[in-house]
Amino acid sequence: MAKITKEEVIEVAHLARLAITDEEAVHFAEQLEAITNAMELLNELDTENVEPTTHVLEMVNVLREDKSIPGLDRELVLKNVKEHEAGQIKVPTILD
Repeated sequence: MAKITKEEVIEVAHLARLAITDEEAVHFAEQLEAITNAMELLNELDTENVEPTTHVLEMVNVLREDKSIPGLDRELVLKNVKEHEAGQIKVPTILD
């Protein structure tokens, strides 16, 4: 992989609207080069018989079972509302 230069780091920082010094750009370029070198080492691995994966841990559905349960008693609910009509709660109009 091509070496990442200080100028490229400065350009990317500019595009990201980050203010960095020349010393920081040199430091970041060295760090990015170390990262890309590590990725190059991974390219040398034989992955012919390795299944593609989307997550390192097996994902299991952790949701609870969907059970129907009785709701609140309609008459009890309607006792607590300001206005109701024909078993429905009346609310202020929000659309003309």
